[in-house]
Amino acid sequence: MKEEKKHLIAIGEALIDFAPGESGKPIKDTESFLPKVGGAPANVCGAFVKLGGEAVMLTKLGDDPFGEKILEELERCGIDVSHIIRTKEAATSLAFVALHEDGNREFSFIRMPGADMLYHASDVPEEVFENAFALHFCSVSLGDFPMKEAHKKAIQYAKEKGVLVSFDPNIRKQLWDSEEALKKAVDEFLPYADIMKISDEEMDFITGENEPEAAAGFLLEKGVSLVLVTLGTKGSRLYTKTTSAEIGGNGIKPIDTTGAGDGFIGSFLHELSLDGVNLEKIPEITSEEWKKYLKFSDCFCGESIQKKGAIASYITREEVLKKLH
Repeated sequence: MKEEKKHLIAIGEALIDFAPGESGKPIKDTESFLPKVGGAPANVCGAFVKLGGEAVMLTKLGDDPFGEKILEELERCGIDVSHIIRTKEAATSLAFVALHEDGNREFSFIRMPGADMLYHASDVPEEVFENAFALHFCSVSLGDFPMKEAHKKAIQYAKEKGVLVSFDPNIRKQLWDSEEALKKAVDEFLPYADIMKISDEEMDFITGENEPEAAAGFLLEKGVSLVLVTLGTKGSRLYTKTTSAEIGGNGIKPIDTTGAGDGFIGSFLHELSLDGVNLEKIPEITSEEWKKYLKFSDCFCGESIQKKGAIASYITREEVLKKLH
């Protein structure tokens, strides 16, 4: 009998990214912006669904036109939005983005508070964790507001149901009163993570280490079972307690890196779900097998960074496989 398809759950911010109408300028000098649906957890859902999976988004949106835009677009993508809550207490969060000449980004957030920050632990639906594959979250929503406690409740349900917990810190220092507060929040949630994705730019801040192997070693000692380190144009590396794997860069010059890291972890989780890779199986997978997963996600991201936007830039699983062969 074929195993029932398991879904992804993501909790955290869904917001409007105001993408710049022109590249190579800071936000203060950019003259036009286009509203795009974003937020890292929503992007991860988008990648998972684009590849043929099922995903549920848990968040709160303002009772405003931007909230309506997010809801409609996520639903159009095939993401389950039935558990998203609307509120009149705060507006939908907004993020203005500028693209520098190297494809990297500058952010300015309007979120004081944003509706997503007011998502409560009591809002988390326990029933969605039945037959789920993984719960994914980031650090943007771990400040001292109700959404932080909602994360703890979601993680509790995930652990009780044997659901993998995936954490991408997705560091945004400008959203925090201090770097110390951000570091404290990341450290608090580290022990909950089964899978953790960090970028080369985040290694030192999160672990105090500048090299991928040392950074991964720090996280594995904290109890993480699988560490993914993305190295931008230099490829990616993976570490477990039993093996490691790495691939080189694809040589693709980025046009827009928005949603690239989210696409990486979203596509990686999707492929693990297809193969039924749970917490118990992680130590059994060989380095060569891990390389296949890395190559898949690298290809998925390589296509994403050649187009503007996040979810809109993601390709299907068939397209990835075609490019890999």
